[in-house]
Amino acid sequence: MAGRLLGKTFATLSLSVALASVPVKSSGCLSIPACRDSFSLWRFHLNSNIMSGSNGAKETSHKKARTSPYPGSKVQRSQVPNEKVGWFVEWQDYNPVEYTAVSVLAGPRWADPQISESTFSPKFNEKDGHVERKSQNGLYEIENGRPRNPAGRTGLVGRGLLGRWGPNHAADPIITRWKKDRRGNKITHPISGKNILQFVAIKRKDCGEWAIPGGMVDPGEKISAALKREFGEEALNSLQKSSAEKRELEEQLHKLFSQEHLVIYKGYVDDPRNTDNAWMETEAVNYHDETGEILDNLTLEAGDDAGKVKWVDISDKLKLYASHSQFIKRVAEKRDAHWSENSETDCGGHSSKSPRKPKAKRGAGAEKKAVI
Repeated sequence: MAGRLLGKTFATLSLSVALASVPVKSSGCLSIPACRDSFSLWRFHLNSNIMSGSNGAKETSHKKARTSPYPGSKVQRSQVPNEKVGWFVEWQDYNPVEYTAVSVLAGPRWADPQISESTFSPKFNEKDGHVERKSQNGLYEIENGRPRNPAGRTGLVGRGLLGRWGPNHAADPIITRWKKDRRGNKITHPISGKNILQFVAIKRKDCGEWAIPGGMVDPGEKISAALKREFGEEALNSLQKSSAEKRELEEQLHKLFSQEHLVIYKGYVDDPRNTDNAWMETEAVNYHDETGEILDNLTLEAGDDAGKVKWVDISDKLKLYASHSQFIKRVAEKRDAHWSENSETDCGGHSSKSPRKPKAKRGAGAEKKAVI
């Protein structure tokens, strides 16, 4: 009874409607005490709400992870309504689809074996050799030998396209500069009155969506090294450079990535590849070139997983892959840059300024959406 009340208390604190208004179901987890698991879930939902600036994590931090068909396939997930996302909600008829891509089952070096293989004994919730199996959102539950997605149900079990059981760690470098005119003066947005920030965006080959140039952290690799490597590979095509070009490129990247930086987000990512047993987590870090001197010497060239690359103006009109729009919004807020033509809002979604007077209608030739 005590554990039941404790779990319900934490669920209420999480501000997640799906978890706050229903009875708590016993977790059945043998490896993690119930109270610790409840705290981890509370911490996860609190972090998700902070990232999204919303009052309901179920709608913002776990939406793309329930979309069908599953990326790169015709597999349809079992439908999971908002009110049944959370594991605290009893759902005896829950019948998720099992799917792991053939490319993962083939056993590439970046993928785990199947749980059923006798030689595979992963150490979940800790560093497992060179593989990081700890989640940035705290402890996650293990059920029937499989990790359980801390954000809730996705309608699909297995690993899908993801290589690791449990958290799959990525690094997302957000490279920014101020938009300037030909004279080198910062360009101010005519409505918000704030300077316009630009970031390097890539068009993903797999889905055609625009995104931050990032990727998976290799086993044993430091996040800082992964951030620099991924930007070089996807936005500068470093893998195809000659030895001399790589040395010159490395010098410029060292200048950029050795500067002070802002950690924008660390933790679970709402990603269409997520399943009940495997999910994406990232560390998104902003490296800003205030004067533009470093980035002016770097020529953008798409490489590796990127089909295209270019500088993009930051605004709320952007439509980006996974949770990337939320990361970009936080960068704009941190840098006090233009984001929206409406009254500016803080991270919690509250207006930080008095409502503006209505503006005259803009001309027919005015740009209505971001073009990238």
